[in-house]
Amino acid sequence: MSEFASELIGTMFLILLGNGVVANVVLNGTKGHNSGWIVITTAWALAVFVGVVIAAPFSGAHLNPAVTIALAIAQKFSWAKVPLYLLAQFLGAMAGSGLVWLIYKDHYEITESGDAKLATFCTGPAIRKVSSNLTSEIIGTFVLIFVIFYFTNGEMGKDKTPIGLGSLGAIPVAFLVWGIGLALGGTTGYAINPARDLGPRIMHAILPIHGKRDSDWGYAWIPVIGPLIGAALAALAFIWLKI
Repeated sequence: MSEFASELIGTMFLILLGNGVVANVVLNGTKGHNSGWIVITTAWALAVFVGVVIAAPFSGAHLNPAVTIALAIAQKFSWAKVPLYLLAQFLGAMAGSGLVWLIYKDHYEITESGDAKLATFCTGPAIRKVSSNLTSEIIGTFVLIFVIFYFTNGEMGKDKTPIGLGSLGAIPVAFLVWGIGLALGGTTGYAINPARDLGPRIMHAILPIHGKRDSDWGYAWIPVIGPLIGAALAALAFIWLKI
């Protein structure tokens, strides 16, 4: 499998299972309706595990522009490959969210809340305050990237998967995302991944979703810029501590 296809498919599975659990919890009439935050954070962790297992042998399983850019900043990944990886990640996220809509289409039609429907695509703040929301995304992503650097020593390119970011070696990353969700996710929904948020938000805007609200574009920059800042800070911290 090519690196592009690997990142696209891995990210697609990540979003299919991750946004899928949100749909199962918040949409009306589902088997998992109102099953809660523990269910959401657990399934997101498992979604990361699945995506990493698929993509790790071929692309290093970035699945997240924040990971790709952090590795490039740390000189562990070629800047020339960054656009290819980012395109694959955004397309994969869009495809995964489209599949969630297709699977839960009947439940979107019987759910009245436009906010609930939007939540199955992208994140939103519990308390809307730009400085706090941005800080939450920066810190959450810093934790994600900094710890991943120490799981892998920063080597996550093709054929570089120490600690084996594949198979059972993907478990530490899944537990990391689970911990971030449980501990830090209550403020903004822990996007910690620009593709995870922006790709599905675009799909929310263009899909014929019954009774949908606007896509909250006024907030959309926070789960993009926040993770990128957090990723850059984590890369710089890793470089500094390795000197």
